[in-house]
Amino acid sequence: MIRVQTQDFDVPTEYAAIAADNSDGAVVTFVGKVRDFNDGRDVTDLTLEHYPGMTESVLEQIEAQARERWPLTHVTIIHRVGTMGLGEQIVFIGVSSAHRKAAFAACEFLIDFLKTKAPFWKLEAGQQGQAWVEAKDSDDQAAAMWQQK
Repeated sequence: MIRVQTQDFDVPTEYAAIAADNSDGAVVTFVGKVRDFNDGRDVTDLTLEHYPGMTESVLEQIEAQARERWPLTHVTIIHRVGTMGLGEQIVFIGVSSAHRKAAFAACEFLIDFLKTKAPFWKLEAGQQGQAWVEAKDSDDQAAAMWQQK
């Protein structure tokens, strides 16, 4: 399931939906939040913009790639857009599988590729004003590692 939305999500509800299948022995989730700093600058809020339609299509492709690599039962990707304050949830990724190694690897793969492939644009605000967030080499390196595996 893929959702791009402005409203917050409820982690226990999302977890329960993924964990409902008793044939799975592993459920792995990741939640990304707005933090108070980035690259040495303070952050008071974050605005995320996206390209509707294209964003969902790219997320579907990333999910399909994960399903090709690992035996996953459930995959949920939720990404928020709009303006969010400190500590607010931005992204939820949840996967279930019969085995933990597949679930952990798939969850990490999904966030690595989401950060580098999905068309989201981040505008951070802080004491110094606003600034668009540039892509990070470390994110590209994390995604590149998956292409070697």
